[in-house]
Amino acid sequence: MTVDVLSPPAPAERQARTAVAVLFFTNGALFANLLPRFPQIKADLGIGNAAYGLAVAAFPTGAIVAGLAAGALIRRYGSGRVAVAGTVLTGIGVLAAGLSGSVVLFATALLLAGAMDAITDVAQNAHGLRVQRRYGRSIINSFHAIWSIGAVTGGSMAAGAIALDLSLGQHLLISAVLFGIAACVALRFCLTGPDTEPDAEAVKEETNGGAARETGAESRELAPQREEKLRKTRLRTGYVLAALVLIAASGALVEDAGSSWAALYLSDSLHASGTLAASGYIALVGAQFVGRMIGDRLVDRFGQRTVARSGGLIAALGMGLALAVPTATGTILGFATAGFGVATLVPAAMHEADELPGLKPGSGLTIVSWLMRLGFLLSPPIVGLVADSTSLRVGLLVVPLAGLMVMVLAGVLQPRRR
Repeated sequence: MTVDVLSPPAPAERQARTAVAVLFFTNGALFANLLPRFPQIKADLGIGNAAYGLAVAAFPTGAIVAGLAAGALIRRYGSGRVAVAGTVLTGIGVLAAGLSGSVVLFATALLLAGAMDAITDVAQNAHGLRVQRRYGRSIINSFHAIWSIGAVTGGSMAAGAIALDLSLGQHLLISAVLFGIAACVALRFCLTGPDTEPDAEAVKEETNGGAARETGAESRELAPQREEKLRKTRLRTGYVLAALVLIAASGALVEDAGSSWAALYLSDSLHASGTLAASGYIALVGAQFVGRMIGDRLVDRFGQRTVARSGGLIAALGMGLALAVPTATGTILGFATAGFGVATLVPAAMHEADELPGLKPGSGLTIVSWLMRLGFLLSPPIVGLVADSTSLRVGLLVVPLAGLMVMVLAGVLQPRRR
């Protein structure tokens, strides 16, 4: 009996892993530095909830518009360079948003920041997967956990800047320069060479194609049965794909509720101080980080389906109770439970989509990732309109409703594998 033992990664691969971790960290920290300053920006611009929601929606709009360009940029310049350039430009966009003197300039700056953030996200994941292939084992989840650490760090920096009474320009300039330099240093240790690798699937298809040609007569006889089976597979795939998009969008919607509205709800509706109001988003991403750190073990033990349903229930109950009995402390805990509950949703949906039958390799993952961003796009204006019509407390009911949706749709995810 022989046992295969993975050889330890080479120093260059370990350095590349650290470099990718830095890129994920800076990506999480940059925009998180701006989020707790949203109430101040809204007050300085003198705009209502609906206008604020529409302006904030410029960030996901930029991500949707520019997201498809990431692949072409990566093929031409390499994932490492694209990730670093996107990081620097994201910092510039965030700085411009903080310095904007009108709602139009604010939305335009967020549009730029969102576009660059989307490109950075795709590029850093692509480079992380390159490093993962070198390692021969899964490490991509650790990068996303580090992104959460970066988001907590960025939110904490913003809270500190508010406590120290730093101006928006001073605070966001420090953030942009600091994380831009970190990304540029990380580029030195990224993997070199092209991102593309020989496609094993093409070889497999060629082999299968040859076998099919050798049994062409038998294939023609079985064609009607295969057509019917293919039709049923496509219908099933379409249904599952739609459910996976909604599951991923639910996770995105909860995250956006924390990033766009937590500080505003705590400061305006519950009269919390600026420093305490920043704790809502920090609690959400901090709990999300914990959920991602233990998520793999939970999925291995209980299965994606059970973990997702339990997470949806936790998010619905935690945030539902926080909204039913509104206090600053309870609301912060509510956002924390929501973040913990949705921690594994997006990775679960992407994993399932990537294994759907009847789709080309990578197609399911691309579709879910692309459409998931609609959650970020539609959430701010919807919540803003509801808040202006009723109250922001009512608008934030989207969080427990998202948890309930996940509980209903989680049946498409895999149960525990024995």
